[in-house]
Amino acid sequence: MTFACVQNQQKQERSTPFELVNFEELSDPTVDTLSDWSRIENGLQASFVTIDKRFPKSMAPDFAVQKQESVIGWRGERVSAQILLWTNAEIADAKVEISGFRMPDGRYLPADIASARFVRYVMTDEFAGGCGYRKPEDFASSLSPDMLDNLSSFNLEAKKVRPVWVTVRIPEDAKPGNYTAKVQVKAIDVPTQELDLSLQVIDHVLPKPSEWTYHLDQWQHPSAVARVEGLEIWSDEHFKALKPQMQMLADIGQKVITTTLNKDPWNVQTFDPYADMIIWTKQEDGSWKYDYSVFDRWVQFMLDLGINKMINCYSIIPWNNEIHYQDEASGEWVNVEAKPGTPVFEEFWTPFLKDFVEHLREKGWLEKTNIAIDERTREEVDGALSLLQKVSPELGVSYADNQKTYQRYPNSDDISIALGHPFSEEDLRDRQSRGLNTTFYIYCGNAFPNQFTFSDPAESVLLAWFAEAAHFDGMLRWAFNSWVENPLLDSRFRTWPAGDTYIVYPNARSSIRYERLLEGIQDYTKIQVVKQVLEDKGDRTNLDRLETAIQKLKITKRNDTWNQDLNDAKALLNELSVQLAR
Repeated sequence: MTFACVQNQQKQERSTPFELVNFEELSDPTVDTLSDWSRIENGLQASFVTIDKRFPKSMAPDFAVQKQESVIGWRGERVSAQILLWTNAEIADAKVEISGFRMPDGRYLPADIASARFVRYVMTDEFAGGCGYRKPEDFASSLSPDMLDNLSSFNLEAKKVRPVWVTVRIPEDAKPGNYTAKVQVKAIDVPTQELDLSLQVIDHVLPKPSEWTYHLDQWQHPSAVARVEGLEIWSDEHFKALKPQMQMLADIGQKVITTTLNKDPWNVQTFDPYADMIIWTKQEDGSWKYDYSVFDRWVQFMLDLGINKMINCYSIIPWNNEIHYQDEASGEWVNVEAKPGTPVFEEFWTPFLKDFVEHLREKGWLEKTNIAIDERTREEVDGALSLLQKVSPELGVSYADNQKTYQRYPNSDDISIALGHPFSEEDLRDRQSRGLNTTFYIYCGNAFPNQFTFSDPAESVLLAWFAEAAHFDGMLRWAFNSWVENPLLDSRFRTWPAGDTYIVYPNARSSIRYERLLEGIQDYTKIQVVKQVLEDKGDRTNLDRLETAIQKLKITKRNDTWNQDLNDAKALLNELSVQLAR
């Protein structure tokens, strides 16, 4: 697959399918546009607001204005706050500036540790029945604030709100203590709004993301980046564009490289088909050759970013059971149906698996490579794993499991169990004792907790606390960046609840979901450190307090207190961190 580029004055410019920077959000389809703004004061207004809530774009604010906010974190941690701006009249070029952070004794943290990003609204829908074909007109639609834009200023619309996401990256060498900073909201010809932001730095150092034990597996989709950026697939420019996008994945502790073995493993369930990473060619004499050049470049690219625990290869059981290859004699591409357990399946996969093992051994990657499977039937899995054991037992096995497959194959290297599906805690403990990886995964079938564009922001944090409570090693999610037609405007897709296919945006732009997911994984990492210190001290009382708070979050159904329970658990974790730092 190639993408056209436009020649302009001897310079190649990208031909992108939609505007990536200067775009206008879609119109608000809700009755919120009828909200009464008459009681809102004139001019630019600003207030700190909770990071646990999404604020409807057209709804006139109705809360007590808060000019002060406090955040707390370890050295090396990334913490968040949220500001809401609103106005009765249009205001051009609004800016949010954050000063350096100072302590009363003069100690100082520079202004560049903090950033303020305008939150953009995308169209979303509702969970309704979860998985299944969707017509947009059949589901309630609304605008949801999610994408964090990198614009230095923003034109504020009349009778609309605009969230601003504040991120503070606490330096590893920061002196512990309490700091304050000034936040100024400015625009032309309007009075400046000033707010105060306090930062408490706890005297613990958060390990680097590459050292986090939480097993995060977010499936990557390189083809989507090529399409959105208007680039030739697997070109140098494509890899250049991939780097900042995939660096975001490394920054939240990703452990797994997603690769493809043959034809699109999911039979084009995404807007962009998955492009081949390995080209199979049947030579004129009937033998096979395999071109691993793209596979090798992609894997090394990801390894260089620090994502290096596993290479998961999709799939020996693609969703349509098809294999395709180049026929050298005719020069044509040939598609063959090869169902697991059939002679043709063994005929095609046996030579490839043998060759693949040798190639991986030469590259030094064999020990970390798994043949990966996604939600296939019992019969298909049995047929595939039987051949793998026979032909290439050196390869690991990974699968997303919604049929208790792990109980029939207890030695599988990496498994992920659908959230809400039954599992045995005894089986989990057994697998962990043998060094086998076990995660859960969220998908279109579970309403809560999840990361749809309409999900409550704190659900992204809850995911890691749930993993700790249920004793999973981490989580899997498809997908990191399987973008819909225009993800900057409309997160809805033809088959799943809105936002199911991605949590970041083109041009390496973050989201509320990404930032809160990171927050939860940082919490998980802190929990491991705090638990170990308490155990070393023999502090059973505080260990029990922490475990009680964690177990309240072992939930797969929404209840009335979940968000408060989460915030209480986070407060306790910080309280214990402060105690242990003394």
